[in-house]
Amino acid sequence: MEYEIRIAHLYPNLMNIYGDRGNLLCLRWRCEARDIGVKVEEIGIGHYFDSESYDLILIGGGQDREQRRIAGDLAEKGERIRAAIERDTPMLAVCGGYQLMGREYRTAAGDVLPGVGVFDAVTVHPGEDARRCIGNVVAESTQVDAPLVGFENHGGRTYLGPAARPLARVTRGNGNNGEDRTEGAVHRNAYGTYLHGSLLPKNPRFADRLIALALEHRYGADAPALSPLDDALELSANVAARALSGRTWRGQAARGGRSSS
Repeated sequence: MEYEIRIAHLYPNLMNIYGDRGNLLCLRWRCEARDIGVKVEEIGIGHYFDSESYDLILIGGGQDREQRRIAGDLAEKGERIRAAIERDTPMLAVCGGYQLMGREYRTAAGDVLPGVGVFDAVTVHPGEDARRCIGNVVAESTQVDAPLVGFENHGGRTYLGPAARPLARVTRGNGNNGEDRTEGAVHRNAYGTYLHGSLLPKNPRFADRLIALALEHRYGADAPALSPLDDALELSANVAARALSGRTWRGQAARGGRSSS
């Protein structure tokens, strides 16, 4: 294979709720279908993160207990992760991973978990008795020319600061906090989101955006253009998710529970 991208998968054995590993599988399949090689390094607690070694960073979601387990280690890696992002390394951070890529996460128990500070965002969990944000989501984003769809299940409410901009605006669902209609965050080529599902298989254009950014990061002006793939199945799943969201999301709020953060 003439081209290859290098992916850092952070804490894959701990941060992998609601099928978030499917994002990696989707990226690998879409690359290999175009004869683009994919090299993945799994980075766990105690492993060194080299800010110059990767073309794409992935981190999935997890419950509060998993976030507590990784928070200190992630904070130690924080300076190198921020350096990678400032060099335009693309990132996809989902749910609990997204929360910890903000400035801090205040858990339902009142603990304050330090964040990496990639995003100017703070997440606050209002308590176990508060309504969870659960259901299918449809959101309009300037990052891709198709609606983003996914599934959210989080108790934390994320609030963006002035240096952050949202990934999308929800038309169905709760998004960051259920108040301001924002969903996710963007900083340079880093994307944070609450959307599980997993996200990328039902949003192939967003997946291709990440692949294109990864190739550009590695090869610069010599990065290849992505050849088109037959996305009929993926796009039909996107349309079906949009239809389903209109019937279900309003009735899926729940209280308490021990799902994603």
